[in-house]
Amino acid sequence: MNERLNRPKRFGEILDLTFSLSKNNFKIFFFISLLFMGPVYLIEALIKLVSGVNFFREVSVGGTWYENIAATLEMEETTSLGADIGVILLGMVSLFIFPVATAATLLVVDHIRKNEAYTIGSVVKKAFARYGAIIGSTLLFTLMVTGLILLPIMFIALVFVLGIATLPVVGIIVGVLLFLAFTIAIGYLLTRWSFYFGSAVLGEGTPGFTRSWRLTRTQGWKLVGLYIIFFLLISIVSSAFELTFGLFLGNSVLLSMILSLVNIVTTLIFAVGFAVMYFDLKVRHDAEDLKELIDEYAVVQS
Repeated sequence: MNERLNRPKRFGEILDLTFSLSKNNFKIFFFISLLFMGPVYLIEALIKLVSGVNFFREVSVGGTWYENIAATLEMEETTSLGADIGVILLGMVSLFIFPVATAATLLVVDHIRKNEAYTIGSVVKKAFARYGAIIGSTLLFTLMVTGLILLPIMFIALVFVLGIATLPVVGIIVGVLLFLAFTIAIGYLLTRWSFYFGSAVLGEGTPGFTRSWRLTRTQGWKLVGLYIIFFLLISIVSSAFELTFGLFLGNSVLLSMILSLVNIVTTLIFAVGFAVMYFDLKVRHDAEDLKELIDEYAVVQS
């Protein structure tokens, strides 16, 4: 058994173990992510190329270097309606493909946790064996997310409009406070339910929302903090690459391909982080269950 993966971990330890596992097993995790995400991004790039987007964005001739770059950024990307529809359809297809990559990554971490031998083919096969449970649970979670976001937005918008019509300053303050309150509440609830995915992958319950709620007991705010750290990391890295390469490549196909590779890397790091968090919760929950059994046995014996 892997000691670090099989004991409760503090906030910093989870981050450290996530990056350590990602670094030491990068080739495996990257290949799994590339296997499922790569074809989607490649087709997206081909659609943009066929629709008339330049593979390399050429900067204008003449003027200083920064004027040329500014002119490049001002060039508008024009795509056909068919290309836009194609990209949208690819986005929908990815909802049914990308979760398999995350599931396979979680299974790899599970094998590492148990010091078990595995192959990429074996974990992919296991992930597909749970495909129905994974996709079904994910679709339910997506509907929950949509409802939890749309309903509060409609309510806040109504309160904001009515407030502006009567007392503008009060309406703005109330609207902002409601937005912050709903954001915190929704983030907390979705965090508590989000670990349904690990349950669905490992066959520990489908759709897994109840088990996720139990696993995250007393750990909710810590997990919210970890999600925020991963979100900031992904946003900063993606923005840095987009800004750096975008200065010279504009909205070219090559830029989209570079950003797709960056997205694959950041996604695999998040998937590993999710797996580490899930098994940390599992260890804590199993330990609590064992403690309760020991306490009950002691009461019976006495």
